[in-house]
Amino acid sequence: MQILHIDLETFSVLDIKQVGLYKYAENCQILLCAFAFDDQPVVIIDLASGESLPVSFINALFDPNILKTAYNAPFEFNVLAHHLNRSLDISQWQCSMVLGLSLGLPAGLDDIGKVLNISFDNQKISDGKKLINFFSCPVKSKADNQFSLFESKSHNRNLPQNHPEKWAKFKDYCKQDVVAERAIRNRLFKFSTPASEQKLWCLDQKINSNGVLIDLPLVDSAIYIDNSIKADALLRGKTLTGGLNINSNHQMLAWLQQHGFNPCSLDKKSRTALLSKDIPRPVHQLLALKDIISKTSVKKYQTMKDTVCFDGRARGMFQFYGANRTGRWAGRLIQLQNLPQIHISDLNSARLFLSKKDIAALLLFFDNPSDVLSQLIRTAFIAPEGYRFIIADFSAIEARVIAWLADEKWRMDVFAHGGDIYCASAAAMFKVPVEKHGVNKELRAKGKIAELACGFGGGVNALKAFGADNLGLSDDDMVSIIKKWRASSPNICKLWRDVESAAFSAIKSKSPTSCQKGITFQVVDDFLFVNLPSGRKLAYFNPRIIKKDGKESLAYDGNIQASGGWGLISTWGGKLVENIVQAIARDCLAIALSRLDVAGYKIVMHVHDEIVCEMPNCNGSLADVIDIMSRPIHWAEGLLLAADGYESNFYRKD
Repeated sequence: MQILHIDLETFSVLDIKQVGLYKYAENCQILLCAFAFDDQPVVIIDLASGESLPVSFINALFDPNILKTAYNAPFEFNVLAHHLNRSLDISQWQCSMVLGLSLGLPAGLDDIGKVLNISFDNQKISDGKKLINFFSCPVKSKADNQFSLFESKSHNRNLPQNHPEKWAKFKDYCKQDVVAERAIRNRLFKFSTPASEQKLWCLDQKINSNGVLIDLPLVDSAIYIDNSIKADALLRGKTLTGGLNINSNHQMLAWLQQHGFNPCSLDKKSRTALLSKDIPRPVHQLLALKDIISKTSVKKYQTMKDTVCFDGRARGMFQFYGANRTGRWAGRLIQLQNLPQIHISDLNSARLFLSKKDIAALLLFFDNPSDVLSQLIRTAFIAPEGYRFIIADFSAIEARVIAWLADEKWRMDVFAHGGDIYCASAAAMFKVPVEKHGVNKELRAKGKIAELACGFGGGVNALKAFGADNLGLSDDDMVSIIKKWRASSPNICKLWRDVESAAFSAIKSKSPTSCQKGITFQVVDDFLFVNLPSGRKLAYFNPRIIKKDGKESLAYDGNIQASGGWGLISTWGGKLVENIVQAIARDCLAIALSRLDVAGYKIVMHVHDEIVCEMPNCNGSLADVIDIMSRPIHWAEGLLLAADGYESNFYRKD
């Protein structure tokens, strides 16, 4: 198939990082279009100087026999569709960035080029980034040449005719991006995306394009009330401290020192620790006010307002293969993956008070209005009139997957009989019956924390990360829980060892090595591949064995989550099992998304293991969605899936 490589440079008064791709595409102008068929020379079209897209190029965009590719292809796809005012077929496109992500490589075009040792003109790349800011963004200071996309004189821009030398360099940079994308694609083509993943990427674009309706009046009210609450807190803080700005950590720390307290930080953890102590009332009041003005989750309301498109819907909230250790989606813009939990019992009243900007009612009925605003963020996602959300999620999907992988029979029996895995885990650990609301019910909390922390070989720190400290457990108690959990799940512990052994063997022998459920480790060129039951592969770049603490350890190169940089990452069997389990859970979600789409359900969101469908009131049902999600998967014989959910006019947690 003939391949058309494309790169665009655009101008807009909007910042794409702030508003997202879909709103940006509605409001941008194409400056340059660079393209090349196969390995032919790159052609540059200067639309900003009056040139038009060639008919041959436009025809190619609609030709199903020509594959269109770009680095971060959704950008070119959506901008070109708006420019032409015509629908394009996403199934005729592929994204080179997704190909790189699926191989465990960095997302940035420059970064992946460096990792793959592909030689580019670094000076052009450096100049190009500066030229994007120069030509693609409005200038902040007044200049001689004024321009606005909306024929207003409120924005200025640098025009090509006024800067011919820079413009010539910008055109070269645009052409170089096509050369870079093509070189990366050619380098990685032998590891091309499986057809099933390409089809899933197309569905992902459909879901991103569907978007979800935002309750803009509620959002505006939330922003107004948040500003009012924080302004009042600042004023009260100034009165309490004799004129200090409690937004200033420096001034706050100095005031606290004067009152006999010397915390090393004023972050949330430090404030909570201080508030838990017996402290003077003024100190308690000040820290509570600091809590109010430090509430960052409510910023999501402003993000909603910034990103909403012309029809009131927010789009582009999911990055396909954003978590490239597992292939899971990552959140973008509003970040649905970390929304605050809801603990309000009467959501309808809270939403009514908020929509009316009734601060007095919020203060009367709720202890902390700022916390109410945070909890109501989910409810700003609404179904249109005549529609409702059908929301369902997998039940304990990771616990089910790891029990299936390890063939831990007693766990499988719990799921087969609809049992509570936290109670069952506690019962297995402490050798007594445990019921959620009955005998030994206090042990369930320990079972839950053990399940969350111990399944992938976690130790005391893992237990603490899941809140073991809040249960009053000492380090010795936690060590005891870990020992009991591992003793009750010997097959899972064996799975960690078997997976690690298979990875070591594959790297040392350069031969495929298999373990449970047909999972196979294999080194090909610069990658260690983990073949999953679904047929998809996880990839670890530059795998090797290093000496760590005097013994052999597995290592590879990847994005270091703590720093965001690229470097050496060491791993072991438990961590590899975590990647594999989460990857299989992701593949189960992918199957469910595909099945629901085929069944006619309009998917507007998915968060972790939860799916949100927007359906007319007379179509679809929760029972049908649950049935579709719970059906067996051909490549996972014996994996017991279950789902539960609810219907609602707005998004919430059941």
